[in-house]
Amino acid sequence: MFLGTYSPKLDDKGRIILPAKFWDELASGVVITRGQERCLYVFSQREFESLHEKIRQAPVTSKQARDFLRLFLSGANQETPDKQHRVTIPQGLRDYAGLDRELTVIGAGNRAEIWDTESWNSYYESAESDFVNTTEEVIPGLF
Repeated sequence: MFLGTYSPKLDDKGRIILPAKFWDELASGVVITRGQERCLYVFSQREFESLHEKIRQAPVTSKQARDFLRLFLSGANQETPDKQHRVTIPQGLRDYAGLDRELTVIGAGNRAEIWDTESWNSYYESAESDFVNTTEEVIPGLF
C-alpha cells in the first residue's frame, strides 16, 4: 500500500528517485500513466496488470469507456527502476502533468501519484476544506 507525502526532485534527464518506502513494491517494474486532475499515476507492474484485467471488461459499445481507455492506456509507460531507484518520466507525461523540477509524490493506496508541487499545493488547499467539512458518507461503509 502506498502512503505518505514526499518531495523528490526531477533531474535534468527527466528522472525521479522513487520514495524509499515504495522501493520494494515497485522493484519489479512500474507503469506510469495519466491520472486525473493533471497528475501522474504510478502503479506496480502487478497492480497495473490487475487493473488492466478489470479495464478489459468495459463494454466496447460505451463511448465513455472507450475514451477513458484510450487516454489512460495510450499514456502508459512501463519502466524498471535503475540501481538508484530512479525511473524516467517520458516528456509527454511530464508535459501533461506540468512537471517541473519540484515534485510532490503522494501515496494513494493502490498507486502513487506524481504532482507538480505548485499544482499539488493548490489542489490540497481547495480539497482540504471539502474533506474537513464532509457531512455525509462519501465512501460507503468507511465511517
